[in-house]
Amino acid sequence: MAASIIHRVTGVGLSILGLALLTWWLTAIVSGAETYGRFSKFASSWFGIAILVGLTWAFFQHLLTGMRHLGMDTGQGFELSTSKASALLSFVGSVVLTAALWAYILGVAK
Repeated sequence: MAASIIHRVTGVGLSILGLALLTWWLTAIVSGAETYGRFSKFASSWFGIAILVGLTWAFFQHLLTGMRHLGMDTGQGFELSTSKASALLSFVGSVVLTAALWAYILGVAK
């Protein structure tokens, strides 16, 4: 139940916040160096990085629970133990994938 709710919440969050941030980034690119500099300053601040990490987690969580739902749509994974295990795996997987991606990003940037 929680995995399904989180799937919906991450989808809405990615649609609203993710799209707004993407739009700001694309607008900043075409608006010139000064505007892009403001975006870059925000994105590299602790608050901007926290938002980007959150969006990354939301993306991976939405992806993994979407794959879980796709499997369930084929009629598999409805047993209680299997359903709980796949939900837990989606939560753990999203945290691991987010940590791995940001470790790579921050390692390459240094």
